[in-house]
This record gives sequence, C-alpha cells and structure tokens, in this order.
Amino acid sequence: MSERQGAEPPEGTTQRLPVLDQKETRNGDGTDRSDASDAHEPPPGAGDDGRRERRFWSARRVPAGIVALLLLGLTGLFLYDIVSVRAGRPGMYWRRELARQLAERPLDDTWVLVGAGVAAVLGLWLLILAATPGLRNMLPMRRTHTEVRAGLHRDAAAIALRDRAMEVAGVQSARVRVRRRRADVRAMAHFREVDDVRTDLDAVLADAVRGLGLSRPPALSVRVRRPGRKG
Repeated sequence: MSERQGAEPPEGTTQRLPVLDQKETRNGDGTDRSDASDAHEPPPGAGDDGRRERRFWSARRVPAGIVALLLLGLTGLFLYDIVSVRAGRPGMYWRRELARQLAERPLDDTWVLVGAGVAAVLGLWLLILAATPGLRNMLPMRRTHTEVRAGLHRDAAAIALRDRAMEVAGVQSARVRVRRRRADVRAMAHFREVDDVRTDLDAVLADAVRGLGLSRPPALSVRVRRPGRKG
C-alpha cells in the first residue's frame, strides 16, 4: 500500500529537509540574492546632479485680495455713475470735481506730484511682487524624487544647527540665525579653550549643514567667546 504524499513520518524516524537548489538562490546574472539592496532605497546618486532648486513662489493672497477689492470698488463706482448719467441724472460730485482738478491744476502742482509718486510706488510694489518668488523663510531642499519637492523653514534649520552645536564639549550656550546664504552661529565657551571649541564647532556644524539636505547650503560664520564676568 503506497503512502500518501505529505504524510507525517512514523515516530522515531528522521526526514530529510528540502534544500534549495543553488540556482534558485541566484539572480539571472549570477549574483547572490541575499546581497540585493532593498527595493525601497532610492537609487544611488539621485538628486546629486548639482542642480540647484528654485525658491518656492508665494501665493500673494493678501496683495491680490487688496488689489481685487480696490478694483472692484472703483469699477462699481464708475459703473454706477455711468448708469446714473445715462438715466438723465447728474454725475457724482467727486468725479466732476476730480475731472475739474485734473483739467485746471498744472503738472508741477504739489498734489499732482504727490499723487503721481504714490501711484508709481504702488505700481512698482506690485511689479516687484509679481517678479519675485517670496517665501524667503522657506529654504529649498535637494530633490531626490522628481515628483516630490521639499523645503525647510529657516527656524527649523536654526534649531537643528543649535542642537548640534550644544553637543560640542565646552559649549555653554549657542545662538543660530539662518539666512538664505549664510548661517551665523554665536557660541559661549566655558571650560575649554576657545580655539578648540571653534575647531570642533566648524567640523560638527559643517556636517550638520550637509545633513540638512538643502539645495544651496548656507556658508557658516562661527564666533566663539567667553561669557562676561559677573559683577
């Protein structure tokens, strides 16, 4: 009577465990599968092409809202005045007075120059807002994936650098201010030599700046001094 396949062996006997064929443990190119990298890891060299990311553009909601409301109000007033004139009523007093003042006042009049200056300043301000990206507090980071774009706030970068600075032996306190192109670090040293503390801070903070992953790493400006004597 034949024994069923997959049945358990009798008690007291041993069974040979299945062994994977050597061909099954290798890839098609002959490399070992156990040395294959994780599929979730990014490809080597991704985002390290040296290309600098552009700054983030602000939505400019507040200036756009103010301009839209002003234009809406002026358009509504002029439209109401035109409809009123078409209906046989006299035009608004302010429009008739404005037309008279513009017709009678010379170009070198003080109020005409003031109004022209204010209009020029407002127009220049709107042009600057339209041509500049804004969001100066957001630092663009290196792009490791084409579909994802990330940024780091200046305050967060300053906190990260300050925490790394406080890990250096001899640093009593540290103050960090991160700008677009420079990071200013001011530290107080208490029980070590100032030059030794500055050397360690330069090395630690240089590594910390690289670890931030910024597209344009800021230049470091490190200053170390002794705290003033009390009394």
